Amino acid sequence: MKKQIIDTGKEVFLKEGKELLRICDSLNDEFFKAVNLLLNSNGKIVVLGIGKSGLVGRKIASTFTSTGTPSIFVHPADALHGDIGIVNKNDVSIIISKSGESDEIIKVAKILCEKEIPIICITANKNSLLSKLSDVRLIININEEACSMNIAPTTSSTASLVMGDALAIALSKIKNISKEKILEIHPAGSIGRKLSLLVKDVMLTGSYVPIVRMDDDMKKVLTEMTSKRGITSVVDKKGILKGVITDGDMRRYLEKGEEIFKLKAKDIMTKNPKTINPESSVEYALNMMERNRVSALIVVDTKMIPKGIIHLHDILQRGIF
Repeated sequence: MKKQIIDTGKEVFLKEGKELLRICDSLNDEFFKAVNLLLNSNGKIVVLGIGKSGLVGRKIASTFTSTGTPSIFVHPADALHGDIGIVNKNDVSIIISKSGESDEIIKVAKILCEKEIPIICITANKNSLLSKLSDVRLIININEEACSMNIAPTTSSTASLVMGDALAIALSKIKNISKEKILEIHPAGSIGRKLSLLVKDVMLTGSYVPIVRMDDDMKKVLTEMTSKRGITSVVDKKGILKGVITDGDMRRYLEKGEEIFKLKAKDIMTKNPKTINPESSVEYALNMMERNRVSALIVVDTKMIPKGIIHLHDILQRGIF
């Protein structure tokens, strides 16, 4: 029973993944036209869909808005009872319908055509009436749903959602939406905290900053490192950063059979270490740590004098990365 359940779960992932890759390979000029149409619009994006397509549509509209392009979702039934008035002449519509033949969808599409509102359709039926009424057609013609009876919208819903994500991200990239703009859109929540959190908000300062001088002996270095998470900065007589020593540096010297206690800090330190300034974002600090495979960065001022230290552990403790 347990194996059967797990195998079924894996089968769904494999089926949907296979179909998504096939649709990915089929992206063509129509996708370019869709993004270009959205890019050149001076209005908002209006997303419409019924049933599962409606649920997907709500998510797509939200994704557009959260990535810098104003968008709303309108249910076709509501549109036919007054909400169509929210659509303005500079808007672009995206209509999602697997069959492309639903009565409410077709009625709304015809009204949009009369109002000269461009239509981008996401559908599995390239020969549908919706396709014929649309300016741009994004076809998600799948071979099979993940449902064992090939009936319930599963793979097709996922494909529609991914197509919407692809449009939103491509548009955001072309518009070169900045982090500042995203922060303006997400002033609260984990996204807002993630983008607004600076190194100076997280770094350790004062006596928590590990510092030794270049001529300090290894006893002093080890004492500083062991009391401060296995790393220390090395400075000259003016307090300017010249290097760092980590427990990894110590281990490598010991493996070589070096008589380590005869050495000074300057003999074992890594010169020109990676550093960061207090005004950098924590996200940038995290990316720097990942790129350089380190778990801590010395925070310095413009004169390269250590002012703090930021640890990977302290970042992850925030629970937003």
